[in-house]
Amino acid sequence: MKLSHVIIRVFTLAFLSAISVRAHGNHEGLHHWEIPSKDPDRIILTFHGEPATNRAVTWRTDTSITEAFAQIAEATANSKFTDQAVTRNAMTESFDLGLYKGNNSLVVHYHSVIFEGLKPDTLYAYRVGDGHEHWSEWIQFRTAKKGYAPTQFVYFGDAQNDILEHWSRVIRMAYQTAPNASFVVHAGDLVNYAHRDFEWAEWFKSGGFIHSQWTAIPVAGNHEFSPIEKGKPRKLSIQWRPQFTLPVEMDLVPELHESVYTVDYQDVRVIVLNSNDQLEAQTDYIEKQLKDCTAKWKIITCHHSIFAPARGRNFQFARDHWKPLLDKYGVDLVLNGHDHTYARGHVPVLTADGKDASGLGTVYVTSVSGPKMYDLDAKQMEGYSVDGYKSDKTAEQTQFFQVITIGDDTLTYVAYTALSEEYDRVVITKDFKTGKKVLTQNN
Repeated sequence: MKLSHVIIRVFTLAFLSAISVRAHGNHEGLHHWEIPSKDPDRIILTFHGEPATNRAVTWRTDTSITEAFAQIAEATANSKFTDQAVTRNAMTESFDLGLYKGNNSLVVHYHSVIFEGLKPDTLYAYRVGDGHEHWSEWIQFRTAKKGYAPTQFVYFGDAQNDILEHWSRVIRMAYQTAPNASFVVHAGDLVNYAHRDFEWAEWFKSGGFIHSQWTAIPVAGNHEFSPIEKGKPRKLSIQWRPQFTLPVEMDLVPELHESVYTVDYQDVRVIVLNSNDQLEAQTDYIEKQLKDCTAKWKIITCHHSIFAPARGRNFQFARDHWKPLLDKYGVDLVLNGHDHTYARGHVPVLTADGKDASGLGTVYVTSVSGPKMYDLDAKQMEGYSVDGYKSDKTAEQTQFFQVITIGDDTLTYVAYTALSEEYDRVVITKDFKTGKKVLTQNN
């Protein structure tokens, strides 16, 4: 080949490469599972509306997919359910990863559909795609029942660090342990650097199809907040709202939209709080959600631990302003993360003069699912006795996931290690007429 031809060939390849970068973004240095394509990726289910009749799905493609769809049908024992599939148009949002300079300059498209009018307690199959050749597989989920019925869900503390390397085994073991879980609570710090897309790619790859089958309840942690540029104020992860289709509480300030919301699942109320900011506004929200609540079980999740077990941690605002409401309205369970260790304790029902009335108030749990670990501060935990807190079970240097099963008059909480070995088990038995509860522990 002549030198002139070599020069022309090199120039042509460079030119085509430059065109490709401008058209599709900069893929340099990305793993293949970070790069968007025409095929849907990062598919995730979330709650949006009544869980018995609604579900939301969100996914991602490259910018060549400008019109997207979801199809859904009642699942059958053979593949002919596809004949009855209903097609829904997706809402498409263009999103520039380059808003954060730590990402490649890359524009992607997020698509979302809210399935409405579904039948309660029905197994559905759905898929998402471009309506032509680029579809996902068919994925199944079951809608909630109407009214109170047995259910099970999974709860994770912080994934945060080395997500693909070390958290993947935990979520996959959790799926093996509780494959029919109705939903999953991710109690904050899903990633370490809020806006870094590589970490979100790891999070989605770690869960894989599990994210598209288990309906997610994501909670915003402190590591979901970071400045986009040095010297700028902290901001919720730029990926959060495009990639999670979540309820919007219009009575709250916009800064709290899609990070503070409530899910009512089969007479279980799950209140999601953003413990990073606007705490006073959320105090009013908590009371509003609890005051006239008739749900048989009331669960709150926020990232920061109300009774922090790790040295130097202190969520005094929550103990001063939120805990009195949890006591007053009989919240059953609080699920936290943040402290990278394990602690379960409870607050008993107290008499007017502060004495133990031999009844259960609220059970508080702090847990961690990722590899980052802190040490417990026993002295600090002893100091919570002024708030009535009693420590029941602790652990250090252990990755956990938790499975909560609700049925009849009991809530059974089990903490498993990453090996799916049972570490901690408690049963809350509740008289729904009087609200009185009994805690049975297996220590």
